[in-house]
Amino acid sequence: MAASDIDEQRDISKWLNGRPLDDWRARFDRDGYIQFERVLSEQFLAEIRAGLAPYIDADIHGRNEFEGLETNRIYALLAKGEVFADLAAHPLALAFAEADLGTDCLLSACLAINLHPGETPQPWHFDDSHYLWPRPRPSLGVSAFWAIDDTTAENGATEILPGSHLWPDDVIDGSVGHGDFMRGKARETDAGARADIKKIIMPAGSLMLTKGTLWHRGGANKSDAARLIITPQYCPGWTRQLENMAIAVPPEIARGLPKRARELIGYSIHGPFMGYVDGRHPARKLDL
Repeated sequence: MAASDIDEQRDISKWLNGRPLDDWRARFDRDGYIQFERVLSEQFLAEIRAGLAPYIDADIHGRNEFEGLETNRIYALLAKGEVFADLAAHPLALAFAEADLGTDCLLSACLAINLHPGETPQPWHFDDSHYLWPRPRPSLGVSAFWAIDDTTAENGATEILPGSHLWPDDVIDGSVGHGDFMRGKARETDAGARADIKKIIMPAGSLMLTKGTLWHRGGANKSDAARLIITPQYCPGWTRQLENMAIAVPPEIARGLPKRARELIGYSIHGPFMGYVDGRHPARKLDL
């Protein structure tokens, strides 16, 4: 991304539609999700698509029902191009992640999800469930869903249950279970069908943010074309990241990333000294 684009992005007010950030945060707290349309430029989207093209062309499908047997999942994105670091550190997403999780929050995961025609609904899940803290409880994550393609009711738009971030339920009908991680195993029916589903329909370049406790799933792709999103997911600085970023993004690549992106993958400190390396700030290991 050009430096001028990055400078322009630092002012998030243009995406707030004249409303104070506190109003958006109150809505986020109430509903568990918020949406912003057409945040990314066509040029930025083109850079993302170009960066992903070799991995999408490899056409490696998911291993189980959760990943999606008709889905390409591309992990470790910050090791695959600086454009993905720019996306992970986008100031609009970080404004909400930092407000919920602290300014020393970390990038827990960052992956592309490309649903092919014929993909079935994903099991219901919430993104911070791996912390094994019974609900109801405060969220320990913020997930961003960037539409790289238009997401529609037909092509597998993400489905959510508004307000479910406040529910006490650790399990609901159709939620993810052990069998959904078994290699090659698919559900025969959609056990998660229900009347209160909201499909998140967005034009390319748009953003949805969700609380880590919000129940959601990938929809079924009943169209004749794939649909592509990227989902950076954030966690507090004192929790373990889903993806081991220290290995996923080796030091020789991390050294060249923008400072905020380096901080997000773990070259940072949660005060007073969590995250140190040999008694020193981890960024010192990169000679920075």
